[in-house]
Amino acid sequence: QVQLVESGGGLVQAGGSLRLSCVASGNIFSINAMGWYRQAPGKQRELVAVITSSGRTNYADSVKSRFTISRGNAKNTVYLQMNSLKAEDTAVYYCRAESLAWGVRWGQGTQVTVSS
Repeated sequence: QVQLVESGGGLVQAGGSLRLSCVASGNIFSINAMGWYRQAPGKQRELVAVITSSGRTNYADSVKSRFTISRGNAKNTVYLQMNSLKAEDTAVYYCRAESLAWGVRWGQGTQVTVSS
């Protein structure tokens, strides 16, 4: 089992930046990929960015060139650096981890609000 704890959300003006963090604990050695998803009110949860255990990354088109996903040295932490934030980035951001051993786990979510 793995537990995920996110932090770093908040309120920011359009054009500003935020950095989200997600720390995984438990059976972290079998994690194949970690990523960030978001869900705005009335919308489905959508992929923002993902990074695999080999370091490959993938981004939603809407955040490319503005957001950067990275991992900490211990490989149990993933970050999402968000620059040039827009009002449409407002959502609850969820950390997700996946493993062939135990499937998918989600964090509790952190609110990001961008004021225009």
